Amino acid sequence: MNGQGDPELSSEGRAQAIAVAEKLVRLPINAVYVSNLRRTLETANPLCERLGLDPIEEPDLREVHLGDWEGGLFRAKVQENDPLYQRMQDEERWDVIPNAESSKSLKKRIGTALTRIIKDNPGKLLVAVVHGGVIGHILSEAAQSRPFAFSGSDNGSISRIVSVEGKLTLRLFNQTDHLHSVSSESHLPT
Repeated sequence: MNGQGDPELSSEGRAQAIAVAEKLVRLPINAVYVSNLRRTLETANPLCERLGLDPIEEPDLREVHLGDWEGGLFRAKVQENDPLYQRMQDEERWDVIPNAESSKSLKKRIGTALTRIIKDNPGKLLVAVVHGGVIGHILSEAAQSRPFAFSGSDNGSISRIVSVEGKLTLRLFNQTDHLHSVSSESHLPT
């Protein structure tokens, strides 16, 4: 799964979505947010069905735009340990990739979405089914850490943030105990 490409979930992804639903279904969840890329909707569907909720689409939660490396090229460049990929990691900036989204643009887009979601749901427990780059960005903002400090979260993992008076606090990163029965494949940063 790369960037803003829009593939459907693999069979493993569907199994992970069911495992996520089984992990979260007992919580008093008020709403489930997804991006406008179908893999988040497909991931959220088992949970939404069990909770009787309709997922809420938030386009600003879509994955980081990888510019010239969209369409699977990012994954290939990671595998090759391409020099530009190494530079991207060193500088912790997506826009090292030609035509990729800048940190400023990403921060504004995701920040606007989170502000709106939090404002519309005071005191509510929410689930946001989002992408690896988005997760990494949100968690680094919450922890006030380096931009890529939380990159590489596993597909189907659960991270948790809490918002109190507009301040985000990181409570959990990359929980995967619910995925032990699902076969694992190599997960590359997205």
